[in-house]
Amino acid sequence: MNIDRAVMAFAGTVVLVSVLLAWQVSPAWLLLTGFVGLNLLQAAFTGFCPLAKILAKFGLKPGNAFK
Repeated sequence: MNIDRAVMAFAGTVVLVSVLLAWQVSPAWLLLTGFVGLNLLQAAFTGFCPLAKILAKFGLKPGNAFK
């Protein structure tokens, strides 16, 4: 698995968990979904993703998006 796929898998998991929490616990959990969406959007334009930097330090191979 490379960094790009790990970032997408992590973001998708967080979105799904936050939607489930919003449904079961409180709609305030949708703020987490919004945060993930904003972070993905800014990463698309800037190329900077904090999670990608962390995963690189753990030794994952870089993909095409985050180098």
